[in-house]
Order: sequence, then structure tokens, then C-alpha cells
Amino acid sequence: MAASDYLNNIIGLTGGIASGKSLVGRLFSRLGVPVTDTDDYAHALTAPNGLAIPAILDAFGTESLDDQGAMHRARMRERIFNDPQAKQQLEHILHPLILQESRRRLQGHASAPYQILIVPLLFETSHFLPLVNRTLVVDTEPEQQISRAMSRSQLDRAMVQRIMAQQLSRQQRLARADDIIDNRTDESHLWQQVARLHEKYLSLDSATR
Repeated sequence: MAASDYLNNIIGLTGGIASGKSLVGRLFSRLGVPVTDTDDYAHALTAPNGLAIPAILDAFGTESLDDQGAMHRARMRERIFNDPQAKQQLEHILHPLILQESRRRLQGHASAPYQILIVPLLFETSHFLPLVNRTLVVDTEPEQQISRAMSRSQLDRAMVQRIMAQQLSRQQRLARADDIIDNRTDESHLWQQVARLHEKYLSLDSATR
């Protein structure tokens, strides 16, 4: 469990590709919980006229952008898989900006009993763990991840497996979790788990006041 460097009761929500992190985040949001999704900021930063576009263009050239001026996600995904230095360079551009916006958002809801911070690579990178007090992993079967990612993002099986290979294994992720949500069945089961955790996190907040 990491200790937040400036706020209490920040739950770091993570999980492998297509595990259901965004869906779980929406369910917590329905309960009035402030939810910060770092993926949203990453997409905004790399959209046309996004704050990260000039630095991406400077670092990777015009081939890194699509016809609309956004980062060409498929092309850059292939590049960083084949070039660890390029991966590090892109992270060096994006992570500080995402971290800055996440801090601003979290601080804006500092009075909430607790908040959810969604970070897909929470355990794989060192940037965001200091922000959270507790970790919540959304878990599902690897084959479910593959089929959901292929359906959602039009990625082929080989690419999804490559992405999964760069993330922590399921066992490693579960071993580092303070709490776990099982997303192997349906949304009704998911909602029941979110509701139980909501009560738990509220009680944890009460205990610290």
C-alpha cells in the first residue's frame, strides 16, 4: 500500500487491458464518487491541438501524426513495441502532463470521502503510486481480455497479446492489490461488488476523521 503524498483516501484503480476499469469507474461515479481517469487525459493530450502534440512531432516526426493532426496511435504503438527508447521518450512527454492534471483534479475534490484514480499501468510505472493510499484491481480471465480488446479496439489477437506481455502478469497484479473486483461475469455482479466496496471505503474514511 502506498501513502499519498498530499491527499487521503485516494483509491488507485487498475487492471490489465480490457479488464473493465472504465466500467467500474462509471459505477463508482454513479454513487457520487469523484473519478479521475488518466486515459482520458492521455487521449486529450494526443488529440488534434493537444498539449503533447508539439513535443511528439518534435521527437518522432510527421509520421507520428494522422491526417487530423492527432497522434497516430497504431503507428506509435508499433514503434514503441519495437523501440524501448521510443517508449521511454513518449512516456517522458506524456506522464508529467498526465500527472499534473491528475493532481489538479484530485485536489479539486479533496473534501470528498474518497476518490478513484484510474491508472492502467499503476504498478508498472512509478509516477502515480505515490498519489494513492489503496489499490483496487479489476480482474478477469486473460482470454476475456483478449476478446474484449479485439472487439473494442479492433486490435488483432497478436497485438493484444503483445500488450498484455508488457504489463504485469495477472498473478503479480493480484498480489499487489489491496482490494479486487471480479469482472468475469456480468454487470449486475460487478455492481454488487462496487456497492460493497463503496461502503467499505466510506467506513475507512470515517475511521480516519
